[in-house]
Amino acid sequence: MRFAVISDIHGNIEALTAVLADIRRRGTNQVFCAGDLVGYGPFPNEVIELIRRDGIPAVMGNYDDAVAYGRPMCGCAFPDARARELGEQSLAWTQAHTTEDNKAFLRSLPRQLRFRTGPYEVLVVHASPRFLDEYLYEDAPADLLQEIFTACPVDILIVGHTHKPYHRKFAGRHIINAGSAGKPKDGDPAAVYAIVDAGHEVRVTFPRVSYNVTRVARAIEEAGLPLEFARQLLAGRE
Repeated sequence: MRFAVISDIHGNIEALTAVLADIRRRGTNQVFCAGDLVGYGPFPNEVIELIRRDGIPAVMGNYDDAVAYGRPMCGCAFPDARARELGEQSLAWTQAHTTEDNKAFLRSLPRQLRFRTGPYEVLVVHASPRFLDEYLYEDAPADLLQEIFTACPVDILIVGHTHKPYHRKFAGRHIINAGSAGKPKDGDPAAVYAIVDAGHEVRVTFPRVSYNVTRVARAIEEAGLPLEFARQLLAGRE
């Protein structure tokens, strides 16, 4: 099976549209979403409605959860007080500008998607199988991964949340981070997603997709969101 995984769109309809077009061009028809449809970006409703219209199976992200249930915090790991303040502004704006119908859709999202392809058991979650906001970076310690795979013995674990793509092999298993379609943090502003070829071997590629980042940065400013979000998007960094 060959499938695509998108994650962390964060209200960026321009990036999502470009990524889905790229997926279609590559002939990868099955798409999964590892959560965080909303937050930071100015188009939460447009993103949700496109995911709904295309029938893309998606899991709930920590930002989706916070917006859907009106929580005061999103569960992000903020490095300092200013970052926390910006996160609170983003959450308040997104809660105020997401329709009740779309909030209900976010509440309907499962915490995980599990399926089998060939000999592989695949699990898609947002952050980790344990917590909605646990960061699994590429250099996660072996004892942490051992604990996770012991409790959840799948062959392929697909996550997002860190906004940094990677494919790591561990004890005969695979952990794949799909990166971020709408808010990359690896220094490249182009949208990124994962294509997984689960054949005799598991092969993963991370296509980068250019889109009109400047237009989205301008929309962030026009929406009254913090200008820092526009600068982060243009730089591909926090």
